[in-house]
Amino acid sequence: MSGRLLRLVCTAAIAAGAVLAPAPGAAAAPVPDERPVAELLTDLQRLYREAEAAAEAYNATEEKLRRQRAEVARIDGRLAKARLSLRDSRGAAGRLARQQYQGTSEIGPYVRLLLARDPEHALDQGQVLRQVSLRRAGTVRRLTGSERRAGELARRARTALDRRLALAERQKRDRDLVRERLDDVEELLASLTEEQLSQVAELEAAGVAEAQEELVASGALSGTGRPTREGAAALRYAVDQIGKPYEWGAEGPDAYDCSGLTSQAWGAAGRTVPRTSQEQWAGLTRVPLTDLRPGDLVVYFPEATHVALYLGDGLVVQAPRPGARIKVSPLAANPVLGAVRPDPSGEPLRHYTPPRLPKDARTGPDEGHDLT
Repeated sequence: MSGRLLRLVCTAAIAAGAVLAPAPGAAAAPVPDERPVAELLTDLQRLYREAEAAAEAYNATEEKLRRQRAEVARIDGRLAKARLSLRDSRGAAGRLARQQYQGTSEIGPYVRLLLARDPEHALDQGQVLRQVSLRRAGTVRRLTGSERRAGELARRARTALDRRLALAERQKRDRDLVRERLDDVEELLASLTEEQLSQVAELEAAGVAEAQEELVASGALSGTGRPTREGAAALRYAVDQIGKPYEWGAEGPDAYDCSGLTSQAWGAAGRTVPRTSQEQWAGLTRVPLTDLRPGDLVVYFPEATHVALYLGDGLVVQAPRPGARIKVSPLAANPVLGAVRPDPSGEPLRHYTPPRLPKDARTGPDEGHDLT
């Protein structure tokens, strides 16, 4: 991803008027986009949302594929044991068949015992016959059961493998879609001049500030909750990642996407949460914004395609978008869908000191399309 972003920076620099000697036969530079800046920002934000939605779809498929690989391995292990048991059962059945073919029987020694002169050492003939019959019936049952189990597990193994292959194919399509959306972003960025890029960044910053003011004025962020021990640990982890790049599909330690950061942060705190923002929104306990406490997850956009960790005081820690780095942003940097809590039964700390932030924690874009 870093190489891709480097190409983005280079193409943006070329479009901004950097003086480079064109190579013979090189393609002409993109024609600058002359549309209004507000329209350019709208298109850029839409493309980034589409790219992130595609990335989260890729992540969801990757997570399903990971679980399916584990399922295939588990079934294959059970199938190997079942086949070993079947081999043993067939061996016992073969010995029984050979005894019958050779006209020998396990009854012989017992019958001879019945003919012994000392009746105190003789066994009841009917009991001996029943024991031998039960032993033979048990061998047949084990063979039949082993064959049935092995056959069923073999069918399940084939089905699980087919599902894994189908998921792998869907993962490839999802990956290709992400790349297509990022190509669209690259194409639009390459069409902007340096002045347009600056105007887009200013317009975006003004929009974020206005949205944050409206959110604060609504009273939605009036809560002053303290985190739980796990929430504080998750938040410390997230703060420690500030400055690392966004990369779709990444779960650290060198780069993260939005849900990779939130899932790894809570994982480091000792609590497993779903991998993707959609799964986090669907599977975790929802809480109103007025009840937010540090460590809670704030989910964005109607499709739940973005997520961040609540820091407190109306701020979040997030991996914004491709081209940006993990940073502290206003909670309203993106349209808020709601919030969820990974540890709803946890007890808030009596005393809490927020983690110390790097001095450049809020530097950079909140929506990730400033590549300077």
